[in-house]
Amino acid sequence: MTANLAKQTDFDAIIIGGGACGLMCAVQAGFLGKRTLVLEKNSQVGAKILISGGGRCNYTNLYASPQQFISANEHFCKSALAQWTVDDTISFFETYGIKGQEKTLGQLFPVSNKAKDVVSVFINLCADLGQEIWCGADVKDVEKTGEGFTITAEIDGRIQRLTSEKVVIASGGLPIPKMGATDFGLRIARKFGLKINDTAPALVPLTITGKDQPWYEQLSGNTVFCRVWNERISFEENILFTHWGLSGPAILQISSYWKPGEYIYIDLLPKQNIADLVQQEREVNGKKTLLNFLAGLYPRKFAEALAGYLPVDKNLASLSKPDMEKITGLIHEFKVKPAGDKGYDKAEVMRGGVSTDELSSKTLEVKKVPGLFYGGECVDVTGWLGGYNFQWAWASGFVIAQNL
Repeated sequence: MTANLAKQTDFDAIIIGGGACGLMCAVQAGFLGKRTLVLEKNSQVGAKILISGGGRCNYTNLYASPQQFISANEHFCKSALAQWTVDDTISFFETYGIKGQEKTLGQLFPVSNKAKDVVSVFINLCADLGQEIWCGADVKDVEKTGEGFTITAEIDGRIQRLTSEKVVIASGGLPIPKMGATDFGLRIARKFGLKINDTAPALVPLTITGKDQPWYEQLSGNTVFCRVWNERISFEENILFTHWGLSGPAILQISSYWKPGEYIYIDLLPKQNIADLVQQEREVNGKKTLLNFLAGLYPRKFAEALAGYLPVDKNLASLSKPDMEKITGLIHEFKVKPAGDKGYDKAEVMRGGVSTDELSSKTLEVKKVPGLFYGGECVDVTGWLGGYNFQWAWASGFVIAQNL
């Protein structure tokens, strides 16, 4: 769309960022008769929605509650999540033709399995409600003026200045810079003197280096159901061994709670006791080698890779007490010290962000800058893997819209 210089009265608010939070905010504002303009840097809105869930879009989680969100203030998200619930999300999308189907652990996907259907709901509603979307709008700055705010943006190759009484920052976080992610939201927050809690990649694969790396390379491609934990939390899901380290749902989950230098622990057989299984098999087939026994529990390639750690050539009847202690320790409490993570290129979300101390939990308005709102990934509220971050985005977009 071609943009013209907007007067202050043209829009009730300008929303910077056409992602999940920004689009929901625009639509909900439209329902209330408020006119908004969405400025999106990319050539189309909803870029992260379109790639989420492998292009299928896990748009909420049936079990979403404040307990699945990480923040310096664990209570902050409660108000927004209460104002816009999972039932509200389900009802909203059903109203506009998207019925959900649960996959695993409460994850809800469109029956069509098409993320573009989710984006289409917002594009169509914005058109119906008279909400404007300008794509290819690269916002450079936000300034506070006596009448509200002036936004400087490059649109259609020209620098333009737009004014509005209220501004919503819904520009996302730092992950996936190749899709246009920048530090814009954080940069503007610093300009206005807002506190930023330390940011880091979250829901991100973890890397292994040094003497342990060859073993991980040997395991590369194997997926194993595990329990992964540290001193703060535990998850039971699949992990994926790669030539550079660890990935898979359980690792992505624990990564949000991991800090450099810390260990994580992996139970490679969380539903059973390896010592009991060995004893049962020993009684009926003591001549079976430990390798063949383990190959019955795991992919053979995985069992063979344990040769560097366990006496896999011994038969079960020959295993000593120290052998069994070693087996039990490795299988049920495998200790890993990641070297790092795969960074923002591979992270699904950003941990940290604009401190919740700076915002009203009821409205998401910046306390010391009336008329300025922050929502979505910019804020120090980070959800688990599985639709939780979308639920926060929808909720924060809704809350802001009610207060424009």
